Amino acid sequence: MGEIKVSPDYNWFRGTVPLKKIIVDDDDSKIWSLYDAGPRSIRCPLIFLPPVSGTADVFFRQILALTGWGYRVIALQYPVYWDHLEFCDGFRKLLDHLQLDKVHLFGASLGGFLAQKFAEYTHKSPRVHSLILCNSFSDTSIFNQTWTANSFWLMPAFMLKKIVLGNFSSGPVDPMMADAIDFMVDRLESLGQSELASRLTLNCQNSYVEPHKIRDIPVFDQSALSTEAKEEMYKLYPNARRAHLKTGGNFPYLCRSAEVNLYVQIHLLQFHGTKYAAIDPSMVSAEELEVQKGSLGISQEEQ
Repeated sequence: MGEIKVSPDYNWFRGTVPLKKIIVDDDDSKIWSLYDAGPRSIRCPLIFLPPVSGTADVFFRQILALTGWGYRVIALQYPVYWDHLEFCDGFRKLLDHLQLDKVHLFGASLGGFLAQKFAEYTHKSPRVHSLILCNSFSDTSIFNQTWTANSFWLMPAFMLKKIVLGNFSSGPVDPMMADAIDFMVDRLESLGQSELASRLTLNCQNSYVEPHKIRDIPVFDQSALSTEAKEEMYKLYPNARRAHLKTGGNFPYLCRSAEVNLYVQIHLLQFHGTKYAAIDPSMVSAEELEVQKGSLGISQEEQ
């Protein structure tokens, strides 16, 4: 269903960008799946973290477009982790394995929450240079399911999928949004019981982001969540740049990919010409670099 509806680009992507599988934990059943595309010389790439229902390939439109413009992009699929600390420890080991000291993170929904928790987890020795949050949240209590978080592991897969599908848009949507929902349903079907149960546990386990630990990280926020969730994010990141997509629903990176890709580039532009650039320097004009250096006050020492 997903492969037919999304576009021929998806089939081309699956045929040309290899999916890597990496084990970094002592438990070799914990396998990270990822697409790593773009110039390997870039040491501070942009990493995409999917929502509960997503796999690494839900960001195929970002991978195709951004690598074409010279960015290094990594899209991940998590192993089964049952608490935030365990996830953060595993993600840190993955970055060590990939020899990446600092990264930019784009997180969608649960992926955005985990990105914030990882930034918090590594605040004493920072590994996150900036955050892009898409339909994310800062406190799991907004779902009113913290009391059920410890029982997801007992539920059969069909029940877990029903819970996730209950959060998908059910009203009238435009054709591109309908295709995006179909694609995400297809990706959801590919996930096993333990993968879904662990993600829902992470999504609902009682936890919140501690703002004082990540207040110095540049943040870009895109939101289509409830008013309550948006207001909490505004309080947490009062200085964040914000993008308001009037349409796009839960999965704008699929159905409004051109806009999302543009916002990603705008966010990353501030790092061009520094060691934290996610783009190949040869893809950036000298004039653009000078403008950026002037506007950001970058000195030679910082490069």
